[in-house]
Amino acid sequence: MTDLTDELDAGTVFRWLTAAAASVEREADLLTELDSAIGDADHGSNLQRGFAAVVTALGKESPSAPGAVLILAGRQLVSSVGGASGPLYGTLLRRTGKALGDADRVTGSQLAEAMRIGVDAVAQLGGAALGDKTMLDALYPGVEALAAGGPHPYGAARTAADEGALATVPMRARKGRASYLGERSIGHKDPGATSSALLFTALAGAVADE
Repeated sequence: MTDLTDELDAGTVFRWLTAAAASVEREADLLTELDSAIGDADHGSNLQRGFAAVVTALGKESPSAPGAVLILAGRQLVSSVGGASGPLYGTLLRRTGKALGDADRVTGSQLAEAMRIGVDAVAQLGGAALGDKTMLDALYPGVEALAAGGPHPYGAARTAADEGALATVPMRARKGRASYLGERSIGHKDPGATSSALLFTALAGAVADE
């Protein structure tokens, strides 16, 4: 069992992002299929390219602080992924990393608070809010569950993010390309929320909070 007082180091964050890249690779076809229904049909391939660049960059450099690992990863996503997902995911990771600062080790509580800052930055960049049928519908529940702690905080965050992504199915999109579909966006799971949930699944796996 891992709780929020346990400290995470750069190696933990490296494992988190490497697991996220593997998960994106595994689920790329699903993400693209979801995006085909209400978007540009490129979410899976875009994130594949972006997270592959993240793994390559982390293999060449070895930042010693969790925040620095996230900043490097975010920078790679911004520079290698076109469309909206690169800047949005890049902002999430970079702002989370900046909020963590230069500390060699951080607690789960510090990570949760930093991720909240990162998610708020994503909301500001995209001009979106909870309930708009975007990645925020998985990110906010995941961060809130992580911040709440409990016996399995990372597992709870994974579950909350998964449930948040599933909850986008009956929503009508109010932001992004999907919003152009109006009522026809109802009945489809949001691809951004789905990929965001993968991020929490990877985090839970990295800290072995299953």
